[in-house]
Amino acid sequence: MRISRQYQFEFGHPVDRLWALVSDTPRWGEATGLPRYRAREELQPDGTVKVTAEVDVAGVRLAWEEPPVDWMAGRWFEQQRLFVRGPFQRMTTRARLEDLGEHSRLHLELVFDCDGLIGSLLARRAVANYEGQVRELLHTASELIEAEQPDLFVSRYQPPASALQRAAQMVEAIADSPYAHGLAPRLLDYINTQQEVDLWSMRPIAIARRWKASARRVIELFLQSVRSGLLESRWDILCPRCRISRAQVTNMSDLPNGVHCDACNIDFESDFASNVELSFSPSPSIRPVEYGYFCRSGPGVTPHIKGQCRVLPGSTRSLPLALRPGQYRLRTLEAGDEVDFDWEGGRFPSIEVSAEHISIGDDSPADEISLTNRGEVPRTVVIEERSWMNEVLTAARVTTMQAFRDLFSEQVLRPGDDVSIRNISFMFTDLVDSSALFSNMGDAEAYHLVREHFAMLGEIVRDHQGSVVKTVGDGIHAAFLTPDDALHAAIAVQRAMPGFNRRLGLERCAVRIGLHSGSSISVMLNDRLDYYGEAVNLAARLEGLGEAGEITMSAAFTGDPAVANLLETYAPRKREVTLKGFLDPVSITQISPGT
Repeated sequence: MRISRQYQFEFGHPVDRLWALVSDTPRWGEATGLPRYRAREELQPDGTVKVTAEVDVAGVRLAWEEPPVDWMAGRWFEQQRLFVRGPFQRMTTRARLEDLGEHSRLHLELVFDCDGLIGSLLARRAVANYEGQVRELLHTASELIEAEQPDLFVSRYQPPASALQRAAQMVEAIADSPYAHGLAPRLLDYINTQQEVDLWSMRPIAIARRWKASARRVIELFLQSVRSGLLESRWDILCPRCRISRAQVTNMSDLPNGVHCDACNIDFESDFASNVELSFSPSPSIRPVEYGYFCRSGPGVTPHIKGQCRVLPGSTRSLPLALRPGQYRLRTLEAGDEVDFDWEGGRFPSIEVSAEHISIGDDSPADEISLTNRGEVPRTVVIEERSWMNEVLTAARVTTMQAFRDLFSEQVLRPGDDVSIRNISFMFTDLVDSSALFSNMGDAEAYHLVREHFAMLGEIVRDHQGSVVKTVGDGIHAAFLTPDDALHAAIAVQRAMPGFNRRLGLERCAVRIGLHSGSSISVMLNDRLDYYGEAVNLAARLEGLGEAGEITMSAAFTGDPAVANLLETYAPRKREVTLKGFLDPVSITQISPGT
């Protein structure tokens, strides 16, 4: 027996706000009180992945299969559950949004295919209650939008008095640290007011954007909050294909060398720069969070996926074109290759898939995206934005931060474990003619000078998103995630030297700096995370090529577009040099920004 109901709702805000609400099925499920459920993935012979789930409701075991959800961001989605146990055969939810300018309209359809009288009675009750739940959520969301609140769902969590008292002590301790930046009370409010879905994996970069705050300061706040007990942290190893966490460890030394993704049927390595993420959740003593699915898949679970559609063998489907120009990746949910491309607008290219391949064809018809499956098995095409990684706090980024090194020096790798790191920028500094300078000073004065010098360098490096790896003689070795941060820091050092000399009453105290970007490996040395490889050696050699006040850079470093733009104002000087230990001549660029 089929029980179905269609609903229509008016929403007094633009369609993008309505989509943010309707498509967020995990938060919708939590807000309406749906039970959490368990799910597992099973690879099928044809390369597809079968997802099964089960839950106990009032003593009744429900079990079902979840086919992939179809959707186009901002327009529609369709979700199904195929039951293998319980009073239903199938449940289907369809949502279609209508853009009416400053307001929008939601068309919903809920369909139950039932087994027997009990299933029919339960389905009738569900469709009767559903309209009231939707209207209540839409009304609440409308009020939150009018109040300019960032959330469209409200948590019903009420923290106990003991947790509030405990958290207040932790917030006070965090506030006394150099990494609080006045944000600790705001973090506690976030923990106590957000839904559990928001707390399973807290991403500080995304929260910084939400708070309109500095990403570095929010990351430092999170690191200090772990140290003070307000938060817990873990290392998530993300599958490079589906971007889902496939392994979790609490200490960096426990990172596995290899991981398998059942959904994509691929083996992959832990890569600091691309798929090892440091994520956070509240300490259970502050707010216990129960993990489980309210909804396992859908547009709200993976908002970076803008379009997803299952295409049967030998058939063609079309999606409405509702994308903004940008950087996209095409792939399938099943194992296979990927295509990255930049779309500047106009007609969207057609997409063709086979058993293992995906490719771009001719232009699709106007206002459509054409999808063709030329293979012999079903394939689910995915269109995702590549910018989603901007919110991931990769291990490469966090381990180059001074706060991480200061607070978590024990988070190191086991001897013999290497983790590749790409695109790290290294800085080496040196005091010019320091021997002659120190010979005119007493030991106490020279010691004071060196301490003040290191303090100044450390502050500048930290202010530019870097970290001091170690001191080398009377200079430092520092690491940065991006070349432009490293260059800005080097320029700041040279410009700070005249004021440093005046403050200490010195006639001349000058620094030379070397900068280089390249691949490296991280290793454990002297109980600290250090870097090793040709890139580090070259950066150290470059520092020795400069004169007082100069910055010497490699061609790999100056090839970065942001660096190239910055150098235009500093009259760069280029030449080639021969360096010991390097077979080929090295092209270098030098500037003197402090003069």
